[in-house]
Amino acid sequence: MARSGSKPNAPKSHSDKDERQTITTNRKARHDYIILETFEAGIELRGTEVKSLRDAKAQLVDAYALIEHGQLYLKNANIAVYDPGSFSNHEPTRSSRLLMHRAEIRKIQIHLEQSGLTMVPLSLYFLRGKVKVELALVKGRKTFDKREKMDERRARREIRGAMRGERSE
Repeated sequence: MARSGSKPNAPKSHSDKDERQTITTNRKARHDYIILETFEAGIELRGTEVKSLRDAKAQLVDAYALIEHGQLYLKNANIAVYDPGSFSNHEPTRSSRLLMHRAEIRKIQIHLEQSGLTMVPLSLYFLRGKVKVELALVKGRKTFDKREKMDERRARREIRGAMRGERSE
């Protein structure tokens, strides 16, 4: 039986491993906050958490990051319990330590203290077999800002439709 595609013993190209495999995204954060700056951090996990993430069973809706004693922690991120796991299963909403260079953490801490900003996770993804978190330094968006953004999107959609020759109702 012939195989379609590549040779069975051919080495995989390095670019395949460099690709981001998104586990989950925090769409609510992009709606509720103005994103000022983004960072990438590793995350300290237990074995059952990684297995649960491979099944894409995680939610970042109410999650946030904070600095305690010079360490960066991710709070309220819900990583579902791994069903086949036994007594060694993890707590679904346990705090996870985020791995960043000390200088970057200090830089973030200065921003958080001075301007009253918040850190929220935007997405969880696999990169070269490791779980990474995309964090953002954000500022709360007011309700009228949200309405303006929605009106702007609606107008762009209508313009795009008009350019394609579609009729509006």
